[in-house]
Amino acid sequence: MSHDGVGLRAVMRSVAFLTAGVLAVPALGGCGSKDPAGRPLAGQDIAVAARAQVADGGTMRWAVDAVPETLNTFQADADATTTRVAQAVLPSMYRLNAAGRPEINSDYLETAEVVDTEPRQVVLYKLNQQAVWSDGREIGAADFAAQWRALSGKDSAYWTARNAGYDRIERIERGSNDLEVKVTFARTYADWRSLFSPLYPKEVMGTPDTFNDGARTKLKVTGGPFTVEKADRKAHEVVLARNPRWWGRPAKLNRIVLRAVPREERSAALAAGTLDLAEIDPADIRRITLASRSGAGSPLRSTAGASASPEDDSKAESPSADASGSADETAAEESASAEESAGGEDSGGDVESGDPEANGAPEAGGAQAAPTIQALEIRKSLEAAFTQLALNGSSGPLADERVRRAVARALDRKKLAEAVLKPLGLPAVPVGSHLALSGQAAYADNSGALGDQDAEEAQALLADAGWVPGGPVEETKKEKAAGPEKGTEKPADEDDGTYIVGEDDGANADTADNKAPTDAELKDGKQQEIQQGGGVPGAYAPRGTAAPAGAPSRPLAKDGKLLTLRFVLPSGPGSSSLHTVADRISRMLVRIGIRTEMKKVPDESYFKDHIAAGEFDLALYSWPASAFPATDARPVYAKPVPAADGSVTVEQNYTRVGTDQVDQLFDQAVATLDQEESRDLVRKADARIWAAAGSIPLYQRPQLTAARENLANAGAFGLATPIYEDMGFLKKGARAAAGPSPS
Repeated sequence: MSHDGVGLRAVMRSVAFLTAGVLAVPALGGCGSKDPAGRPLAGQDIAVAARAQVADGGTMRWAVDAVPETLNTFQADADATTTRVAQAVLPSMYRLNAAGRPEINSDYLETAEVVDTEPRQVVLYKLNQQAVWSDGREIGAADFAAQWRALSGKDSAYWTARNAGYDRIERIERGSNDLEVKVTFARTYADWRSLFSPLYPKEVMGTPDTFNDGARTKLKVTGGPFTVEKADRKAHEVVLARNPRWWGRPAKLNRIVLRAVPREERSAALAAGTLDLAEIDPADIRRITLASRSGAGSPLRSTAGASASPEDDSKAESPSADASGSADETAAEESASAEESAGGEDSGGDVESGDPEANGAPEAGGAQAAPTIQALEIRKSLEAAFTQLALNGSSGPLADERVRRAVARALDRKKLAEAVLKPLGLPAVPVGSHLALSGQAAYADNSGALGDQDAEEAQALLADAGWVPGGPVEETKKEKAAGPEKGTEKPADEDDGTYIVGEDDGANADTADNKAPTDAELKDGKQQEIQQGGGVPGAYAPRGTAAPAGAPSRPLAKDGKLLTLRFVLPSGPGSSSLHTVADRISRMLVRIGIRTEMKKVPDESYFKDHIAAGEFDLALYSWPASAFPATDARPVYAKPVPAADGSVTVEQNYTRVGTDQVDQLFDQAVATLDQEESRDLVRKADARIWAAAGSIPLYQRPQLTAARENLANAGAFGLATPIYEDMGFLKKGARAAAGPSPS
């Protein structure tokens, strides 16, 4: 579930509240108070270069997860590559800046404003007079109207995945001339800037057949700096070519090839010079660094501050499939590599290139030089998505709000963020909102509505819910099958990947952030000094040693049942970071007496068969952040609604926790044109979502890319929409700006 190229309006993945009256909701910003939105935690890292320094021509080969099933972003099977193609070849009235906020796109719009509010909201778009489709026809009202009719939800023949906002439009008509589009709303809509981004031509939106099937593998008419030359599933690539009718700044590249390359194969492809840009995992950094260390040249360098520190070079986590190999191990490898190669300086950016079409670089006018491992660098930022702990409130112990709040109060979110982000040299700041990220207009840290980590308060909440230490416990079949030795975290069933954390009384449990040594590492019952994961020598005691004060609590029981929560995780090779975070969460829960049954399942069934089906108690997955949370986040936190057949409609609220009050706040936020009022209502909704403890935001997802060092204006885009026409290869002797761009 990569979030590459999150667009203006994030597509919510379907792959990722009971209000406590006793909890105080923090005061929200009012007139004269400091804006709590702040700044982005990390800027873009894209090797910024002026267009004059970028050569004309060349082909950039960019790794993607898959060739998309459809090129229509409004269909259910659209994916991140669909979004990437749409950003490059279709009009967008607005795009996101480095702070994740919408800005007018002057290539398509001169102005867009609300010109009337009574009796109806009316928005007038004044189009760029040069804006035309690739067939030469002017972009105009007919295209806007066709998209509205297709997405309004009134015609079920259109197989649309979403219609939010379009269903509030009453009519669309031509303004005073062909360059004006007048949109009249039946109901006031605060997030009107989210509409028509992307905008498809009427040839796609005009009929159900062209909408449903015509744009799945081809886009004959486009309106961006690039066109779709071909989408070839057999060749595993989508080829975008420079649009000769583009009226804006000419694209620097001749072509962009979006090539489907499995993550485990990307390091080899980068080393071989068959890719120029790829999102990678920490294990890839280790492989690339080791490859560079074994040959001539210096190790892979990071543009985000060259350093031998293990906090500088590591990885980006993938939401449902994290990188193999821990971040700590990766950092250690890189640090060692850097130290061993301390005598060599990186060459900088003067990589000569041969044939621009064959090697993905502009013509250098000299002999061809095959891309080498030393010609790569790491670009890193924080992407427009966050990882959360989801608590299923539909059944079991977590149906009790007090138990959910206890779980939340047991977590040290700062330590969890540090475990993932600190080794990467990225800001290890816990996310304070479900609805926006730092820097975005709606952001405010509302975690105070739930409270900070407090083990005593967590235990008090559990006691109030009837969960107490000790007492008679009915032993289950699974527990009987776990084997004679308990508390070792050895899988009870090697085949299904299930094991219990906190299975014994806690006396022999490990410390919070470290794994216990094996028997081979303990000699004659004496403590062996071990250091791993940031621990200190002497952190482990021999088995049987009495637990010190503050160690894990005795397991809790109620009505003869132990308090055990099912923690479901993906098992794929890219899931290591999620496993690390889950392990630390489990150990934090052991300290308040909660056991976790860890179950690893295949990636392909993780969301469909477990998250969406509600077959979990605890789970880790990520959501993209939206610039329009009143619209886009509502289905994620809406109160589940009983259906006529007795089932429950949850939309994308996989935690099944919601309240009427949260829904009302979303409805109010989307129905006011006062932007400050709308932001305050969104922040109030977020505070109440925190109080209900259905999901706990943990950290903003890291974004890590490997790029040819002479590739400019591409890499880790952070919260911003990529600007495709500026991407390209540096002219010989030119250099990009060092380090991340300011946010």
